[in-house]
Amino acid sequence: MMATWLTGIQRLILPPTCLLCGTGGAAGQDLCAGCAADLPRNTSACPRCALPLPTDPTGPCPRCLSQPLDLDFDRAFVPFRYQPPVDFLIRELKFSGRLTHARWLGERFAAALAERDAPPPDCIVPVPLHPRRLRERGFNQALELARGAARHLRIPLLPAGLRRVRHTPPQTRLDARQRQTNPLGAFVPGAPLPGPRVALMDDVVTTASTVAECARILRASGAADIEVWAIARVATPP
Repeated sequence: MMATWLTGIQRLILPPTCLLCGTGGAAGQDLCAGCAADLPRNTSACPRCALPLPTDPTGPCPRCLSQPLDLDFDRAFVPFRYQPPVDFLIRELKFSGRLTHARWLGERFAAALAERDAPPPDCIVPVPLHPRRLRERGFNQALELARGAARHLRIPLLPAGLRRVRHTPPQTRLDARQRQTNPLGAFVPGAPLPGPRVALMDDVVTTASTVAECARILRASGAADIEVWAIARVATPP
């Protein structure tokens, strides 16, 4: 009762405003209707790696068909494309510490996932940061995004399912070839998995090399079904 009263007072003093345009938003919403409608949905995508495609796919994308063993996960679900304004929200989260963006993006991810008719995983494992990077940033954006999805979908969250033991340069500083090899050997198994169905959570999928390496470790740890979850997918990896 007290929390509800305080929330009501807060909304009177600080009415909700849109995270993007700053205009007044609906109660309980962080984006106005116009900005929410402008979010770039990843509706036409490869069913294996979620790569955005120009038309509805009839099967996996050319890379997944030609190199099926390179990606050690079974499929990916990524509801948005890494384009404005989603890219802005993710950059603000990662580099400006806007954790409210993680809550909102996690909730939007959960809402998109709830529209599917698919069995839930046994747990969500976020892609971990190296301890050095975690100290620099102060939080793991993949974990913060996974919290929102786990809470709304009521799926167990396993923050220590993987450990990052090798500090690597940020993928954004590397070219396509370097991105493919950069994550190799960076991860080791963490806490035991509670079941064979695992959702691997990250913020953005670019070349899929990081999530592929994480999936390889999870597979060796007993995961039989691995689905990559992320907020956004880059349409044309650099």
